[in-house]
Amino acid sequence: MGRERYFEATEFENIKELIYHSVEVFADNIAFIIKHKQGNEITYENKTYKEFLQDINSLGSKFYELGLKNKRVAIVGRNRYEWVLTHLTNLLGGIISAPLDKELQIDELESCLERSKADVVVFDEKYIDMITQIKERNKTYLSEYICMTKQEGYLAIPELLEQGKKILEEGNTEYQNAEIDSYKMNIILFTSGTTSKSKAVMLSQNNLASNIYAMLLVEELLPTDVNLAFLPLHHIFGSTGMIVMLSAGIKTAFPDGLRYIAQNLKEYKVSVFFGVPLLVEAIYKKIEQGIEKQGKTKLVNFAKKISNFLLKFHIDIRKKIFKSILDELGGNMRFIISGGAPLDKRVAQGINELGIYLIQGYGLTETSPVIASENYKKQKYGSIGIPMENIEVDLVDKNEEGIGELRVKGPNIMLGYYENEEETNRVLKDGWFYTGDLAYIDKEGYLFITGRKKDVIVLKNGKKVFPEELETLINRIDLVQESIVYGMPINNNKNDVKLSVKAVYDKEVVKEKYPNSTEEEIKQIIWEEIKKINKTLPPYKYMKNLIVTDKELIKTTTKKVKRNEEIKQIMAS
Repeated sequence: MGRERYFEATEFENIKELIYHSVEVFADNIAFIIKHKQGNEITYENKTYKEFLQDINSLGSKFYELGLKNKRVAIVGRNRYEWVLTHLTNLLGGIISAPLDKELQIDELESCLERSKADVVVFDEKYIDMITQIKERNKTYLSEYICMTKQEGYLAIPELLEQGKKILEEGNTEYQNAEIDSYKMNIILFTSGTTSKSKAVMLSQNNLASNIYAMLLVEELLPTDVNLAFLPLHHIFGSTGMIVMLSAGIKTAFPDGLRYIAQNLKEYKVSVFFGVPLLVEAIYKKIEQGIEKQGKTKLVNFAKKISNFLLKFHIDIRKKIFKSILDELGGNMRFIISGGAPLDKRVAQGINELGIYLIQGYGLTETSPVIASENYKKQKYGSIGIPMENIEVDLVDKNEEGIGELRVKGPNIMLGYYENEEETNRVLKDGWFYTGDLAYIDKEGYLFITGRKKDVIVLKNGKKVFPEELETLINRIDLVQESIVYGMPINNNKNDVKLSVKAVYDKEVVKEKYPNSTEEEIKQIIWEEIKKINKTLPPYKYMKNLIVTDKELIKTTTKKVKRNEEIKQIMAS
């Protein structure tokens, strides 16, 4: 299938060119809205694109004066303006940026600071105790510790900005005029996982710029949009997504936390955001529960049928007939991009039918990140869309069903893993990056991910089961919040397993629908639903064992289930 371009986009070699272009085109647009809280008083500060670049050049000029040219700056903190400012200041001055996961335990954080050879860490005041301990231990290469707000004993972003402004006023333009090498390492990003497993991915500015260009060719982002920066910025999808927003002249707000998402959507009149399936599915579940509570399920389903029929004639009445539902999401929601893991196709379809344009994308840290995505012309529920304009895809070691390991080639592919030649050579061969994901491509060129190569359960008869496929079905049970499917060895024989499920039940649904039930009764209700699922599957995929719990599954900080750790825990109990 030929790749199509739907929108005009300018291709840049690096992020510096991209930001300067945005400031030229969208100078007076608001780039960020920053909320300030002092006691009960809340005020909002608007930063235009022009002001944002002035802040970058001020902070960068001070960074250069501190001797940080060609050095490494790590960033630890919540999603906030100072985080974005530091990251972009690093990139526009050719300083190596090392975004680190704020959820890491102290030893893991210290290890990442050490492994990245960071010279400086810029940190959020919320993590001052941890940073102070790391400073006292003195095991890293850090020579300077900079806080995002004024804190005693530390340099702080606000005062560095003021000092940087003076440097610029005195005519020192060394930072502003810094030449960028678009193809050398400018970002070190740790993949999610425990310290021993996490790998440091080396990315260049061109890796990011080429991927942003490919996204802008197929996705409609408008300068009138408002984005909520929900995805963690230390995650490649979050930080590249932020630069995508800046390339399109969009206004960005920062959320107050997971519990306040609904409130923030209304508060900032959010129209677009990048999310992970966990968040998108939780939003949709809440919508469904609200519809059910009001006894409007049949009515809404009937309205969907009518609007779907009218859509065939290009008559779109969704925003009108589902207004009350859409108002719960702030009333302005237009576009959601879901990535990071597969999204249940029922949820994708449900959200689109309500009048919110939802697409799925797919990628990895190593691919800066997007490999493929849907768009408004090319959408097929359950798929992750079609490859991006400048990316080649191929399947190797295909089975009889056409499923093989996905490998990709393009300008977005990482430079390699930092100081880890063995791992680099394992995944990068002849310019191809081997993703470790199993996939198939249908006749129309849509890509479908079936699971991770290492997670496939091989049965005694040689049949292969993809746990993600079964988990999607189980997670549709209203009592189930999340689940994991694994192979339980029969009589301690690892080569002979029975398909088993660990399901986390939703305490809110239990409280509402089964208030006096015991855990054993909850288990029985879920088991009856799993038996119904089994009837729709070939016998070799039958699930034969169930554990229930109300405790969340073990996850990475990007909310992916740590399968190995979870299964290890199950086997040990």
